[in-house]
Amino acid sequence: MAHHHNGLAARRRIVGLTQETLAEHLGVDRSTVARWETGRTAPQPWMRPRLARLLRVSAEDLEELLTSRPLDHNALDAEVPPSGRIDLFTVAALRTRFEDFAAQYDREPSARLIAEAAAQLSNVARLASGIVRGRAQRELHSLHADACTLMGQLVWDASQRRDHVTAKAYYERSAEVARHLRDTTLEAHALLRICYIALYGSGDAKAGLSLAEQAAKIADRTSPALSGLALLHAAEAHAMLRSTSACERALSRAERHLSRADGSDAAAELVSPTQIGRLAGSCYLSLGNHRRAEALLSGTAEKLRDRRKSLAIVLGNLTLARIRQGNVEGAIASLTEAIAELETTRGGGGMNIVFSAARELRPWRNEALVAEAHDRLFGLMTAV
Repeated sequence: MAHHHNGLAARRRIVGLTQETLAEHLGVDRSTVARWETGRTAPQPWMRPRLARLLRVSAEDLEELLTSRPLDHNALDAEVPPSGRIDLFTVAALRTRFEDFAAQYDREPSARLIAEAAAQLSNVARLASGIVRGRAQRELHSLHADACTLMGQLVWDASQRRDHVTAKAYYERSAEVARHLRDTTLEAHALLRICYIALYGSGDAKAGLSLAEQAAKIADRTSPALSGLALLHAAEAHAMLRSTSACERALSRAERHLSRADGSDAAAELVSPTQIGRLAGSCYLSLGNHRRAEALLSGTAEKLRDRRKSLAIVLGNLTLARIRQGNVEGAIASLTEAIAELETTRGGGGMNIVFSAARELRPWRNEALVAEAHDRLFGLMTAV
């Protein structure tokens, strides 16, 4: 039997609201919003104008989103219908399916996800090229931009951050769609992803700094969360360039921006409470302040258990901070944890950092624990 629901939840996520935040704005319980989203109840007529404003849709579009109907998953893969009628419900269902899939990124090896990501991107691009009108058209193009960004992210991660050309092409396509929509948040996110390639792939700190600052400027008015995130990466670019004062100024600016972000920020899901610790720790590692880097990274690792690819990167950097202080025992402990995460997720960023850490452990390669860690890394490298 098909499950009935509506497009309200997907639209809420698009504008960056949680059920709790939306409920708070409307003065209702979270469970009330949950019942609306499953179609069990509907908002009272007097509440709908305010709900429409919060979701940034017209009254007519809200009625369409609230229409409860069975979700036909086969329809999500269909060709554009002859009538060209793709409504908000269909786009909301596509968005929900995409977000459920994207949530696997931090848990699964990217190579396993690429085929499904490509299929979803192809389908969304095909639908977006059809005759779609009104709000549904804009939301479908927005989803197309996000799908391009995710595809670039997966390709780059699966290649262990080596395939810069393909990843950048997907990001540039996302930025192109965003500019067409005049969506500065989407455009800034795509530019920030290109910045990552410059910083962590090509090692070009100057190019990365320019891109990070450009992304921060573009997102400044629409998304404090994304602007703050871009400034964190600008700080890391300054650290790579060995400018402590510029790095710390950028960190302070980033913290101010992030403090302004709330549940209505469209990019709120891109930023976690651990973001500042992760990036600041990496900054101080680059600047040679290993003790401070260790303190920041160690505290961050304890809070990152639900984001496994990010955790592997933090543990790899923590290992480097400990090695550079001569704490081999501590370094082996964090390296072992990082390897355990990578054996499951095979995240490209984490892989690169742990292999760098292993190279710095060569002076102690005859010690039993170091030799054991090297053996596990060799198995990781050769695993299919």
